[in-house]
Amino acid sequence: MIVITQKHLDDFARDGFVAVEGALSPDEIASARSRFKPMFSGKFETGLYPDEWNWRLGRDREDLTRQICNGWKSDLTIASIVLRSDVGEACARLRGWPGARIGQDNVIWKPPGGKPLGFHQDDSYNGWIVPGEMMTCWITLDDTKAFQGTIEHVRGSHRWPISPPIKQFHAPDDALADLKPAAQAAGISDYEIVPIEVPAGTAVFHHGRTWHGSRDNKGTNPRRSVIAHCISSTAKFHPHDISYIYSRYKKAGSTEMDESYFPVLWQQDGYRTSWLDGYMAKGRAAAA
Repeated sequence: MIVITQKHLDDFARDGFVAVEGALSPDEIASARSRFKPMFSGKFETGLYPDEWNWRLGRDREDLTRQICNGWKSDLTIASIVLRSDVGEACARLRGWPGARIGQDNVIWKPPGGKPLGFHQDDSYNGWIVPGEMMTCWITLDDTKAFQGTIEHVRGSHRWPISPPIKQFHAPDDALADLKPAAQAAGISDYEIVPIEVPAGTAVFHHGRTWHGSRDNKGTNPRRSVIAHCISSTAKFHPHDISYIYSRYKKAGSTEMDESYFPVLWQQDGYRTSWLDGYMAKGRAAAA
């Protein structure tokens, strides 16, 4: 279980990110790792394709960082991690929301030699929801080291203004290309980039405005992670601005978010989307 203490709240308010060890057991880590090869080979347990499938075996370069978005719809083991109530509660408490729902998940696989992911702010991509805010729970499935291309955060950058989406997300020539002008615009001349070096199973939370990214994996081991991007349980679709992918789930004539696609993980009043626990139990049974 993920338990947020007052120290976590204080550290998060100061830095814009915080790590909580022990979010996954060794067995849960092993089960999640075992799902990566089937998923990126196009073998989806539920029969549904994920919303985004950015790297495909036999099609894309071996040195690219591999990403799937909304793997929870395609794989029950991934679902059993990102749809947890304690993930939602932690995100809501850290961000000051009355509750949290899943907005999107990521399954990230950076092989040895894997290229960078450009530094960015998650909230730059949230114009299609109101409020346009995100809170991220990044759970590593491998022990992380700076030289292996772990996630890195810019300390205190959650207090900077929101910048536009970055020019190149996957395999940029310079991972910091968009960070540098953003720092200048914020009046920051000396910023601190913090590589997250933690044991497997650690959950690292960051604010939607916190600048983050990752460099090349210069090690001999892969760096794998499962990520829950949460939004407020009160979030609605923007009435006009759209996401070319996720606005497909908007109902005609309504801005309400359907819990079939954006289920509520936790609310302070005790509410949680009714079908989640049964769906997640299938993933736990498959992993047993």
